[in-house]
Amino acid sequence: MTTPFGTPAGTVVPTDPKIRIQSFTGLKSSHSIALTRNPRVFPVPFCSPTLIRAVSTPVKPETSTTETKRSKVEIFKEQSNFIRYPLNEEILTDTPNINEAATQLIKFHGSYQQYNRDERGTRSFSFMLRTKNPGGKVPNQLYLTMDDLADQFGIGTLRLTTRQTFQLHGVLKKDLKTVMSTIIRNMGSTLGACGDLNRNVLAPAAPLVTKEYQFAQETADNIAALLTPQSGFYYDVWVDGEKFMTSEPPEVVKARNDNSHGTNFPDSPEPIYGMQFLPRKFKIAVTVPTDNSVDILTNDIGVVVVSDENGEPQGFNIYVGGGMGRTHRMETTFPRVGEPLGYVPKADILYAIKSIVATQRDHGRRDDRRYSRMKYLISTWGIEKFRTVVEQYYGKKFESFHELPEWEFKSYLGWHEQGDGALFCGLHVDNGRIGGKMKKTLREVIEKYNLNVRITPNQNLILCDVRSSWRRPITTALAQAGLLHPKYVDPLNLTAMACPAFPLCPLAITEAERGIPDILKRVRAVFEKVGLKYSESVVIRVTGCPNGCARPYMAELGLVGDGPNSYQIWLGGTPNQTQLARTFMNKVKVQDLEKVFEPLFYYWKRKRQPKESFGDFTTRMGFEKLQELVEKWEGPVQSAARYNLKPFADKETYEAMEELAKLQNKTAHQLAMEVIRNFVAAQQNGKSE
Repeated sequence: MTTPFGTPAGTVVPTDPKIRIQSFTGLKSSHSIALTRNPRVFPVPFCSPTLIRAVSTPVKPETSTTETKRSKVEIFKEQSNFIRYPLNEEILTDTPNINEAATQLIKFHGSYQQYNRDERGTRSFSFMLRTKNPGGKVPNQLYLTMDDLADQFGIGTLRLTTRQTFQLHGVLKKDLKTVMSTIIRNMGSTLGACGDLNRNVLAPAAPLVTKEYQFAQETADNIAALLTPQSGFYYDVWVDGEKFMTSEPPEVVKARNDNSHGTNFPDSPEPIYGMQFLPRKFKIAVTVPTDNSVDILTNDIGVVVVSDENGEPQGFNIYVGGGMGRTHRMETTFPRVGEPLGYVPKADILYAIKSIVATQRDHGRRDDRRYSRMKYLISTWGIEKFRTVVEQYYGKKFESFHELPEWEFKSYLGWHEQGDGALFCGLHVDNGRIGGKMKKTLREVIEKYNLNVRITPNQNLILCDVRSSWRRPITTALAQAGLLHPKYVDPLNLTAMACPAFPLCPLAITEAERGIPDILKRVRAVFEKVGLKYSESVVIRVTGCPNGCARPYMAELGLVGDGPNSYQIWLGGTPNQTQLARTFMNKVKVQDLEKVFEPLFYYWKRKRQPKESFGDFTTRMGFEKLQELVEKWEGPVQSAARYNLKPFADKETYEAMEELAKLQNKTAHQLAMEVIRNFVAAQQNGKSE
């Protein structure tokens, strides 16, 4: 008998509120783990007696007579010699793909094996590469390199992701080593962009020269460095062991090596991760108060800078337990928003982060990957027990969470002052896809003016360090390539996001990136039909599967692929991404979306409270009432509001006019009023002759 979360095998949690928990001191060999630390005693809230096992143990002691259940990926990791084998051999074979074990391991190196799902018959394999750019920072040299690689080895486009990184699609296996080594040699890395370890650390992309913003970026850099794998597997595979490590701040090295409270595997080449790394992916974001450009509550750890009245950073509030992924028809899987853990002084942040990671490493589930994210550990334990266990690794109590102001979504689109005399320009990129004329022009501008750039968590791009004298020529060049000032972009597009989905994502159930342009146009048409203003908007996010890469569960209107050409509809998120949406309807065919959109937006227009967002409206009305309105919907009551005139006397006339209107891409009401105006004008002209 074992439970999903816990400590070493054979450690029993009794009914006494004092429990005895052992934890690890280090890997002694590839076949065993030594549990040499003295057990410590501390109070932990609990619900019932439990038998707990150490899920991060690679192999149970040889005296054990029972086999610990572990997922296949855990076995691949254990047998890989720290994420090397068999990937190092598979990439050298003549086949266009790699085997199952290597497919899992290459994720740790920042790549996924894919194939074109639009093609029938023989699978044409390729690889997607994802970079690691803490805070979205991209040096000029790296941008130009990625631009070149997309043309030479990819599909001719670059994809900006929701975690501030590049994705490069379509790389063939025979070119992998060339592409990887080129990225490494040009100030880039893909190490840890995928896999069971810390992913890219988010931070506000705006290059604002303020103490808070610069401190947030510096903290994101340090956390990323702290949790970067140390065993050298990445460089062994792609550059034959040549190291390209940049110098690390001494505080990062000190925090990584510190084992005062048993966070480390001291004899392992991976002091924090050990042989097994983490149970699943791990996501961290850093921001400043009010700035929720990073979707702070959707991360495993959310870190918020806390400053004094003079704007001097003093410490950090920490949220834990956010995460988007779920599985359809399994209610035991769910999206979750982070909750407050506590506050730490600024000198302690790396130790606090490491303690949280160690807790998830040692207690997260490794038997079923659907339940391996830290949000499930916290949901099972409760935040109080989780905090108590983390404090044992941290070595002190967390202080009380500091009060924070209301969160705001900040896009940083358009032109802004950096605060150092230079400007930055935020560019809206639909779904983060850079290609065609846009790609060519961006390349020319970034190269000509030697600009560094930053990628935002909303799949947009920021040009940094722009001199005032460059603003006009840059604006002109960008506009000619379709990169417009945000006031010329449909407000629906400005906040919308979609994941890539088809044709290359192996998890996609239906369209997302390729489908969202049409969906947004249809939403705009519904807005016009029900009388909503052009300036009004809702946050719309679309994903091709329930894993939630575009964070649809925080949207006011989320569409999650749940079948061929069908979506699960989620409602109730907020414009500032602080409230979780809920499932409203299942299996809505793409061609039937208006049947749901029309009544929802019609009644939002007519029954909302002053300045009430669509997400707040749907929550206040309640889903039962909204479903009733959708089911009874027969179309908006058309009227000329100013004079209360109704152009249709009966439903049959309306339906006939609607059919004619569709041929002209108009609403029935628009066409009817046009016909009436023309008739009246003709009559008046006749009288005047």
